[in-house]
Amino acid sequence: MATIGELAPEFTLPRTENGGSETELSLSALRGRKVVLYFYPKDNTPGCTTEALEFTRLSEDFASADTVVLGVSKDSLKKHENFCAKHDLNVILLSDAEGQTCEDYGVWAEKSMYGKTYMGITRSTFLIDRDGTIAAHWPKVKVAGHAAEVLAKAKELA
Repeated sequence: MATIGELAPEFTLPRTENGGSETELSLSALRGRKVVLYFYPKDNTPGCTTEALEFTRLSEDFASADTVVLGVSKDSLKKHENFCAKHDLNVILLSDAEGQTCEDYGVWAEKSMYGKTYMGITRSTFLIDRDGTIAAHWPKVKVAGHAAEVLAKAKELA
């Protein structure tokens, strides 16, 4: 479980940016910049789409605050590319198909819907400072206004 004040767990995951080329991204490669790492359950679902659109809408503001926004789910890179293209997203999406990063950050948890329990990603966001330390954590995120709240916190960090 990732905790505020501790070094963020390292990862290297396949990424897409603006529906672009397939590469991998490591957290350590972003050292020196602030990172928003938001975990979401599934591409093209209402809440996840709204969240991605809010982060996209504020992408220039995040860039001005020297903050990289990364969205993570267990969806495949192909699904991420389709999601980006369909909604004109310009945030970087990472595919954690094996679920190790979700486990490392403590967002893979038991959930329930309509009386059935299952394992899934709990919508959660981490703000990582320039040194790779977790500066803030939003567990069980409510989507509306969340990206603006994260941006405000990112601007507070040096």
